[in-house]
Amino acid sequence: MKIKYILLFAFSISALAFSIDVIDEIASAIRSGNPKNISKYFIENIDLKVIDQEDVYSKQQAEMILKDFFTKHPVKTYTIAHKSDPKYNSPKYSSQYVIGTIETTNGKFRTYFLIKTLGAETLIQQFRIETENE
Repeated sequence: MKIKYILLFAFSISALAFSIDVIDEIASAIRSGNPKNISKYFIENIDLKVIDQEDVYSKQQAEMILKDFFTKHPVKTYTIAHKSDPKYNSPKYSSQYVIGTIETTNGKFRTYFLIKTLGAETLIQQFRIETENE
């Protein structure tokens, strides 16, 4: 019985470490305005909102929408304001959200993304870029 709990604990710690690495990689991609490196973590059909475009898009459509945003709003800085603690819905499944601020040459925008980890795979389920006053 103790071995089961030790394995569960070890798996939880490794999943947490992996999701933190993914969050760092996504944050780095946002800082560099790189939609390709963000979209590689998208699920196949992502719930996406970029300013006033909001819908469920294919991974490829979402990447193009982000590319358009970053072309029109070159990133100066990106900071993470808050990361939730991972919520474990089962030993192999967790979710976590991240809120941040992008400062661009055209103003500031709030970001929100929700990641879900299933086994060894961590993907973005929802991604939002909103004006600061929303």
